[in-house]
Amino acid sequence: QVQLVESGGGLVQPGQSLRLSCAASGAGPAFRLYTMGWYRQAPGKQRELVATSYSGGGTDVLDSVKGRFTISRHNAKNAVFLQMSSLIPEDTAVYYCHGMWTQRDYWGQGTQVTVSS
Repeated sequence: QVQLVESGGGLVQPGQSLRLSCAASGAGPAFRLYTMGWYRQAPGKQRELVATSYSGGGTDVLDSVKGRFTISRHNAKNAVFLQMSSLIPEDTAVYYCHGMWTQRDYWGQGTQVTVSS
């Protein structure tokens, strides 16, 4: 059974940076075949896809975070990261790690990111 565990959330001031990590246990060497993503859900809003890392190496990010957020992965460590810079209050949300392979998908429990002065 694959389990995703996020870490790295917290309270930061506007303009600061955070790096979220997601560790995938149970995926084994197949992790490199997973499409990995970061979603976020702000209070009263729908969950939205923030960034995607494809098994072939490509990435996508939400337009509103382009130039500020970067997704990366370390296949040997079965991990995916979200580097967030120039954070703004609108980035406040619970951030979820998501993994998908062979029509199965997995979610982490979420990590809170709060951007406030």
